[in-house]
Amino acid sequence: MWRGMQVGIGELMALGSAATWAFGIVLARQLGRSLPPPALNLLKNGVFLLALLPLTLWLHTGPLPRLPVREVLLVLASGVIGIAIADTLYFRALNELGAGRMGIVGNLYSPSVLLLGFLFLGERLGLQQWLGFALVLGGVGLITAGDGDGATPRPAHALRGVLIGMVAVALMAGAVVMVKRVLETQPLLWVSTLRLSGAVGGLLLMAALPPLRRWFAFAPARVPWPRLVTAALAGQGLSMVLWLGGYKYTSASVAAILNETASVFLVLMGALWLGEPLSRRTVAGVALTFAGIACMLAGSSP
Repeated sequence: MWRGMQVGIGELMALGSAATWAFGIVLARQLGRSLPPPALNLLKNGVFLLALLPLTLWLHTGPLPRLPVREVLLVLASGVIGIAIADTLYFRALNELGAGRMGIVGNLYSPSVLLLGFLFLGERLGLQQWLGFALVLGGVGLITAGDGDGATPRPAHALRGVLIGMVAVALMAGAVVMVKRVLETQPLLWVSTLRLSGAVGGLLLMAALPPLRRWFAFAPARVPWPRLVTAALAGQGLSMVLWLGGYKYTSASVAAILNETASVFLVLMGALWLGEPLSRRTVAGVALTFAGIACMLAGSSP
């Protein structure tokens, strides 16, 4: 099944992104107790932008890259859709479901990228990948029902959390497919900085709108700032750069599938770090979704 699978810089970056993303999500789960999702999203991305912009300028040598206006708008839109909107919805679903269950919902990410890559990038979607898609859907379906062993309670709003999470994951997939061609031809850090600028700008615009302003309100004294900075730099920042790097240096299909290892980290960290129950149904959901990922990976190999 793994024959023909080349493990290079793109694959390693995709795996590194999964590990750092899971770490950041566990921190975000803790931060969600004192910050509403929109405020958490704005603060995390704002902190990372303040660190990324001078780093990009410092590391860059030579003339500044000149992106066509169309590519600039595409990257900015990707940031608004994939970070400002999608991450806010993701944090809301995370609060509803917990890290472990949200990790399973996140497994819809690679099928979404595979499907969009097939539609817009000309990447093939074979029979094994369609089978994998069905298996992943089945794994996600397990967490919308109560836990079969009776040891772990079902979240009060499980279905709502799953639906919000599915929308968030679909938006993330669409946002990265949007910039795949730009990533292939432009410097990674510049695209990351521009995309993050679009996200922060979009969040600031939403925070300025009177109907949405209350969703960004929080008490600064209650925020664990060291944890927030760690989540921003490691979980949000490093993860995003590695994530985009995976798409730059390997195919969208392979990068998306390798990103799914984040669900293993999330389930384990949720159980060990946050004390979230690890039920037989949760384990079965992980097993089923990873069977689907294995099918998709086999189908994407040459």
